[in-house]
Amino acid sequence: MQNRYLIALGSNQRHPHHGPPPSVLTAALAALAREGIIVEAASPIITSAPIGPSRRRYANAAARIATSLSPPALLELLQSIETRFGRVRRGQRWRARTLDLDLILWSGGPWRSRTLTIPHPLYRQRSFVLTPAAAVAPDWRDPAGTCTIRHLHARLTRPAPVRRCVAFRLRVGP
Repeated sequence: MQNRYLIALGSNQRHPHHGPPPSVLTAALAALAREGIIVEAASPIITSAPIGPSRRRYANAAARIATSLSPPALLELLQSIETRFGRVRRGQRWRARTLDLDLILWSGGPWRSRTLTIPHPLYRQRSFVLTPAAAVAPDWRDPAGTCTIRHLHARLTRPAPVRRCVAFRLRVGP
């Protein structure tokens, strides 16, 4: 049975073999394919400002993939690929990293364990996840509600509504 997943990819450090962050993301997709993961669609690569202490801009993308792996098995594979690309999982949170692979959504619905939560708890608040995700899975529904990725992206990125001035007419006399 094939499970489908939406994963987010990010990088803001040069890799000695693969080069700058956009090339790292391309190499990561190739690494997934070498592991037997079917990459059904990959978004264009965007750049975004960092969250936390890192000062380097990120290259971000999303991919819709298919595999027979369960969510915990896929998480283990993603972390193995991150390690091969030089990711170190200790020290300061949100620091610069060569490769970050996050499991965002799964066709099987919500998943919660000690080490994994699907959907990713913060993806609805991050345009650097929703912008590429909308390119590869616009009609996927958020399991926590009725919104699609396209709708979540629009809610997050549209300009704030303009407040209208309300004019009050004072009534004088009867």
